[in-house]
Amino acid sequence: MKALQSILLPVAASLVAVVIGGILVAALGYNPVSVYGSLISGAFGNLGNLGNTLTASLPLIIIGLGIALSFQSGLFNIGADGQYWIGATAAVWVGYHFTSLPGWLHMLFCLAAGMIAGAIWAGIVPGLTKAFVGAHEVITTMMMSYIAILFARYLIEGGPMQEKGYIPQSPLIASNTQFPYFTQGFMRSQLSPISMAIAALAVIVAWFLLYKTTLGFSLRSVGLNPRAAKYAGIRVKLHIVLALALSGLFAGLAGAVQMLGVDHQLLDGFSSNYGYTAIVVALLARNNPLAVVISGLFFGALTTGGQNMQIASNVPASLTNVLTGLIIFFVGCERIIPQVIGWYRRRRSLRAQTPAS
Repeated sequence: MKALQSILLPVAASLVAVVIGGILVAALGYNPVSVYGSLISGAFGNLGNLGNTLTASLPLIIIGLGIALSFQSGLFNIGADGQYWIGATAAVWVGYHFTSLPGWLHMLFCLAAGMIAGAIWAGIVPGLTKAFVGAHEVITTMMMSYIAILFARYLIEGGPMQEKGYIPQSPLIASNTQFPYFTQGFMRSQLSPISMAIAALAVIVAWFLLYKTTLGFSLRSVGLNPRAAKYAGIRVKLHIVLALALSGLFAGLAGAVQMLGVDHQLLDGFSSNYGYTAIVVALLARNNPLAVVISGLFFGALTTGGQNMQIASNVPASLTNVLTGLIIFFVGCERIIPQVIGWYRRRRSLRAQTPAS
């Protein structure tokens, strides 16, 4: 029952959010059936739209895995967007340097650079300050996120990574580092089989790490009760740093995959706030790496379907943000609802046991 409840509650929260979103659409004078129909058509209506949905979902899934890992470790990594930017920046820098390397090796170097940059950005300042001076990771990861984004923008806006004659963008990465796209079916999208394989591998690694390794057990133990974990011999401070570094590693990997598979150069505002949306992805998935895949696909569909919804139904694309906010609200309430139901049942039981006067 507990496992079934953990699946049904997020689904119910999403459905309630969709229903209330439909009521808001109707109140604004639009047809909810037509609006949601255009959203679904824009996300899954043909192979090209499906490819766009998958392309938008991949960074959400990869970043969401890292956030789920940090949440399970009792840490709130709110700065994944900055780690995503810094990982993308490192991957692009390596991508247009070292052009003499073989293509496959150059790709691996780009991916490794993104992962290392993301891990350092989350693990050094937020991780060490949390572990040794007790600085709250919400504040430090958020501050480091702003620094990462502004630093990356400086690099391409008059900085050393700016492409000559263009503002603001970096040079294109070498052609041998760019992931190939599907040549049939998904040809109207930027979906790459390599990007899909990396995301699938990231899901497997995250799940195996959390549930099948000693490190994963230690991270979850620290998240559940740091004092008990310390009493059991687990080095809590080390695992705090590791948890944030691993979370940043996934975000940095997502940035590198986005650069090699979609954008091929660093552009101002490329991220579409993936790092913040991925927080909701992890929450909706209840920090389960396997459920992050479904949650990421859901929000990827909202992103691509929302664009078609705006064109086909003339509904503001910000409605998708309203749906996201409603989902956050109801996911936050999902722990309260069973408590309210339990309180109501106990109250009815007490009334039944009380003799009538």
